[in-house]
Amino acid sequence: MKVRAIVLTGFGINCDYETQSALNRVDAQAERVHLNDIIEDTGLLEQNQILAIPGGFSFGDDVASGKILANRLRYKLGGPLKKFIADGKLIIGICNGFQVMVKMGILPLSNGEFVQEVTLTNNDSARFENRWVCLKTDPETKCVWTKGIDRLDLPVRHGEGKFIPRDDAVIERLRANGQVALRYCTENGSPANGAFPANPNGAVDDIAGICDPSGRIFGLMPHPEAHVDRTNHPCWTRLDLPEEGPGLQVFRNAVEYVKGNL
Repeated sequence: MKVRAIVLTGFGINCDYETQSALNRVDAQAERVHLNDIIEDTGLLEQNQILAIPGGFSFGDDVASGKILANRLRYKLGGPLKKFIADGKLIIGICNGFQVMVKMGILPLSNGEFVQEVTLTNNDSARFENRWVCLKTDPETKCVWTKGIDRLDLPVRHGEGKFIPRDDAVIERLRANGQVALRYCTENGSPANGAFPANPNGAVDDIAGICDPSGRIFGLMPHPEAHVDRTNHPCWTRLDLPEEGPGLQVFRNAVEYVKGNL
């Protein structure tokens, strides 16, 4: 049987088709499901092993990016989502999906409760950033989604992507627990050290993505679903790139993990 995945859609989410396609290309059975349908029938979550919250502009980024969708998920699906996680299943939040996850407290999920400990706020540039960035995985990360990946190039498309922890204790805990999954870096792989444009938003510690303590719940600002073929890269005609874009490996890792563990 194929690994089944729900790709959330509705209310301004607009990267759902690309996310569904990426999952299906790595042998998952992914379906786009409207948020209201899941609220009406929470059994849909029980029938799937992966939940993807794609990028987009849910509720028009009103109030703050991801905040309204975060509240709907927290208060309408909080219990079913906790069970989904407790059952050992996987969740990914991309861009707006990452904003949703941190604002509802599903990341970093330090104590198993939905408590907001970090946020994603306005870019230091004070504008929407649509550019390609270089990323490096943390060798100590527990993130199952980034297994076997060292470097990758992905696009960012956000106005509120600056990662900020609640306090120093939170960032130290994330580092110590292997929950920092991705950092922005320069083209040669050295740390961005907060410098624009390598770090496109001013994120603390160059953090582009984090996971929960188990490594199964993953959120990131860059878009892996947007680099699944070499022709997705803006320099594909000038660089010797593999046919498969590195973003596809992110989704393949998740599917292979489910096949081996559930």
